[in-house]
Amino acid sequence: MARACVFCEIVAHRARAFEIFRDESTMAFLDRTPLFPGHVLVIPLAHHDTLTDVPVDALGPLLHRAQCVAGLMETALGAEGSFVAINNRVSQSVPHLHVHVVPRRRKDGLRGFFWPRNPYDDDRHAADVATRLAEAYTAIVNR
Repeated sequence: MARACVFCEIVAHRARAFEIFRDESTMAFLDRTPLFPGHVLVIPLAHHDTLTDVPVDALGPLLHRAQCVAGLMETALGAEGSFVAINNRVSQSVPHLHVHVVPRRRKDGLRGFFWPRNPYDDDRHAADVATRLAEAYTAIVNR
Protein backbone atom coordinates (compact mmCIF):
# COMPACT_ATOMS: atom_id res chain seq x y z
CA MET A 1 0.00 0.00 0.00
CA ALA A 2 1.40 3.39 -1.00
CA ARG A 3 2.09 5.88 1.76
CA ALA A 4 0.13 9.12 1.71
CA CYS A 5 2.03 12.22 0.61
CA VAL A 6 2.97 14.12 3.76
CA PHE A 7 2.54 17.48 1.99
CA CYS A 8 -0.95 16.49 0.78
CA GLU A 9 -1.66 15.56 4.39
CA ILE A 10 -0.53 19.05 5.45
CA VAL A 11 -2.72 20.63 2.75
CA ALA A 12 -5.70 18.62 4.07
CA HIS A 13 -4.92 19.59 7.71
CA ARG A 14 -4.29 15.94 8.62
CA ALA A 15 -0.63 16.60 9.39
CA ARG A 16 0.85 19.41 11.43
CA ALA A 17 2.88 22.24 9.96
CA PHE A 18 3.78 25.76 10.98
CA GLU A 19 1.84 27.47 8.21
CA ILE A 20 2.96 30.84 6.86
CA PHE A 21 0.15 31.33 4.34
CA ARG A 22 -2.33 29.54 2.13
CA ASP A 23 -4.18 30.84 -0.91
CA GLU A 24 -6.23 29.33 -3.72
CA SER A 25 -3.30 27.45 -5.29
CA THR A 26 -0.31 27.42 -2.93
CA MET A 27 0.76 27.32 0.66
CA ALA A 28 3.95 27.92 2.59
CA PHE A 29 5.12 26.41 5.85
CA LEU A 30 8.31 25.98 7.85
CA ASP A 31 10.59 23.11 6.85
CA ARG A 32 10.68 20.68 9.79
CA THR A 33 14.43 20.12 9.30
CA PRO A 34 15.61 23.62 8.42
CA LEU A 35 19.02 24.68 7.17
CA PHE A 36 18.43 27.80 9.28
CA PRO A 37 15.43 29.01 11.31
CA GLY A 38 12.94 30.51 8.86
CA HIS A 39 13.58 27.89 6.11
CA VAL A 40 10.22 27.82 4.31
CA LEU A 41 8.71 25.39 1.80
CA VAL A 42 6.31 26.77 -0.79
CA ILE A 43 4.12 24.11 -2.43
CA PRO A 44 1.24 23.89 -4.88
CA LEU A 45 -1.93 22.70 -3.14
CA ALA A 46 -2.49 20.22 -5.96
CA HIS A 47 -0.15 17.24 -5.90
CA HIS A 48 2.59 17.28 -8.53
CA ASP A 49 5.67 15.11 -7.97
CA THR A 50 8.23 17.31 -9.72
CA LEU A 51 8.69 20.60 -11.53
CA THR A 52 8.18 18.90 -14.89
CA ASP A 53 4.75 17.63 -13.77
CA VAL A 54 3.31 21.07 -12.95
CA PRO A 55 0.97 22.66 -15.50
CA VAL A 56 2.45 25.82 -16.96
CA ASP A 57 -0.38 28.01 -15.64
CA ALA A 58 0.42 26.89 -12.08
CA LEU A 59 4.11 27.83 -12.26
CA GLY A 60 3.58 31.58 -12.22
CA PRO A 61 1.61 31.65 -8.97
CA LEU A 62 3.98 29.15 -7.31
CA LEU A 63 7.12 31.08 -8.20
CA HIS A 64 5.46 34.40 -7.38
CA ARG A 65 4.74 33.10 -3.86
CA ALA A 66 8.35 31.89 -3.55
CA GLN A 67 9.47 35.38 -4.63
CA CYS A 68 7.27 36.92 -1.93
CA VAL A 69 8.69 34.58 0.72
CA ALA A 70 12.24 35.48 -0.37
CA GLY A 71 11.36 39.12 0.33
CA LEU A 72 9.91 38.17 3.72
CA MET A 73 13.26 36.67 4.71
CA GLU A 74 14.74 40.17 4.66
CA THR A 75 11.85 42.18 6.08
CA ALA A 76 10.59 39.77 8.74
CA LEU A 77 13.78 37.96 9.72
CA GLY A 78 16.45 40.53 8.98
CA ALA A 79 18.19 38.15 6.58
CA GLU A 80 20.68 39.64 4.13
CA GLY A 81 19.29 37.51 1.30
CA SER A 82 17.94 34.06 0.56
CA PHE A 83 18.69 30.78 -1.14
CA VAL A 84 15.88 29.46 -3.36
CA ALA A 85 15.98 25.90 -4.69
CA ILE A 86 13.88 23.06 -6.13
CA ASN A 87 15.07 19.46 -6.08
CA ASN A 88 13.70 17.24 -8.83
CA ARG A 89 13.69 13.57 -7.84
CA VAL A 90 17.35 13.42 -6.73
CA SER A 91 17.60 14.78 -3.17
CA GLN A 92 13.83 15.34 -3.16
CA SER A 93 12.84 13.93 0.23
CA VAL A 94 9.10 14.37 -0.37
CA PRO A 95 7.74 13.58 -3.85
CA HIS A 96 5.50 16.65 -3.94
CA LEU A 97 7.00 19.67 -5.67
CA HIS A 98 8.31 22.18 -3.15
CA VAL A 99 10.39 25.32 -3.37
CA HIS A 100 12.91 25.84 -0.58
CA VAL A 101 13.36 29.45 0.49
CA VAL A 102 16.16 29.75 3.04
CA PRO A 103 17.21 32.94 4.84
CA ARG A 104 20.89 33.76 4.31
CA ARG A 105 23.47 35.92 6.03
CA ARG A 106 27.07 36.50 5.03
CA LYS A 107 29.39 33.94 6.62
CA ASP A 108 26.45 31.77 7.74
CA GLY A 109 28.40 28.62 6.87
CA LEU A 110 26.35 27.62 3.83
CA ARG A 111 28.78 27.24 0.97
CA GLY A 112 27.03 27.87 -2.35
CA PHE A 113 25.70 24.55 -3.48
CA PHE A 114 25.95 21.54 -1.22
CA TRP A 115 27.96 19.40 -3.61
CA PRO A 116 31.40 19.53 -5.25
CA ARG A 117 31.80 21.31 -8.56
CA ASN A 118 32.55 19.21 -11.64
CA PRO A 119 33.90 21.48 -14.38
CA TYR A 120 33.75 20.76 -18.08
CA ASP A 121 36.80 19.07 -19.58
CA ASP A 122 37.21 21.97 -21.98
CA ASP A 123 35.19 24.40 -24.13
CA ARG A 124 34.38 21.63 -26.62
CA HIS A 125 32.83 19.53 -23.87
CA ALA A 126 30.78 22.54 -22.67
CA ALA A 127 29.68 23.31 -26.25
CA ASP A 128 28.58 19.68 -26.75
CA VAL A 129 26.45 19.73 -23.59
CA ALA A 130 24.97 23.12 -24.55
CA THR A 131 24.13 21.86 -28.05
CA ARG A 132 22.39 18.74 -26.73
CA LEU A 133 20.31 20.82 -24.32
CA ALA A 134 19.47 23.43 -26.98
CA GLU A 135 18.35 20.74 -29.44
CA ALA A 136 16.16 19.10 -26.80
CA TYR A 137 14.66 22.49 -25.88
CA THR A 138 13.90 23.26 -29.55
CA ALA A 139 12.18 19.89 -29.91
CA ILE A 140 9.98 20.62 -26.89
CA VAL A 141 8.92 24.15 -27.86
CA ASN A 142 8.24 23.14 -31.47
CA ARG A 143 5.84 20.30 -30.56
